[in-house]
Amino acid sequence: MSQGARGSSSLLLLAGLLLVLGLSPTSSIHVYTQREVYGTVGSHVTLSCSFWSSEWISEDISITWHFQAEGSRDSTSIFHYAKGQPYIDDVGSFKERMEWVGNPRRKDGSIVIHNLDYTDNGTFTCDVKNPPDIVGKSSQVTLYVFEKVPTRYGVVLGSIIGGALLLVAVVVALVYLIRYCWLRRQAALQRRLSAMEKGKLQRSAKDASKRSRQAPVLYAMLDHSRGTKAASEKKAKGAPGDSRKDKK
Repeated sequence: MSQGARGSSSLLLLAGLLLVLGLSPTSSIHVYTQREVYGTVGSHVTLSCSFWSSEWISEDISITWHFQAEGSRDSTSIFHYAKGQPYIDDVGSFKERMEWVGNPRRKDGSIVIHNLDYTDNGTFTCDVKNPPDIVGKSSQVTLYVFEKVPTRYGVVLGSIIGGALLLVAVVVALVYLIRYCWLRRQAALQRRLSAMEKGKLQRSAKDASKRSRQAPVLYAMLDHSRGTKAASEKKAKGAPGDSRKDKK
């Protein structure tokens, strides 16, 4: 291959690389909200919205909140932040009840809704654009308004599971304690039996030693008594002869 062809190939490769870098896709922005929020009639609630962007916070950043009422298919814009200014809907049901508490520099786009009513039940959507970082999904939070905030099922379930685990832990601890006491008692009984067996063996050895010492004395006494008895019998047999000699 000639040097001219090699030079052309290198230029084409460099041009392709520059083209790819120039047409690289925009980084996506990530928006986060709570999944569910609970409130009571007449109270207020904070709808938190945070975001992450790979770009510096732009002066053209925009934050938009939409509301879709429960049972409705229509979604309406209720809040918009742009050019450093918040804009609240002047016509909808949230007029004079909404407060901007976010700070885009801190990546916060939260709002507060005051004087809650049953009509506020529905889904709120937070959408953030930070040019050139404009690609990304919005995030939704569902608001439930009650006369009295009910205990969340997760809290109840967690309490039940926690109580069950505590009960199991107590039962296991009792089982181990009982087993420990039983083994300790068995060990004490085993030591006591071993001591008793050792005492019996020692007494048996002492008795055997006494019997071994007493046996020669008994045998001597028996021999002495037998000799005395034999002498007596011999003397008794010899007595009639002597009497006859005396008569002669």
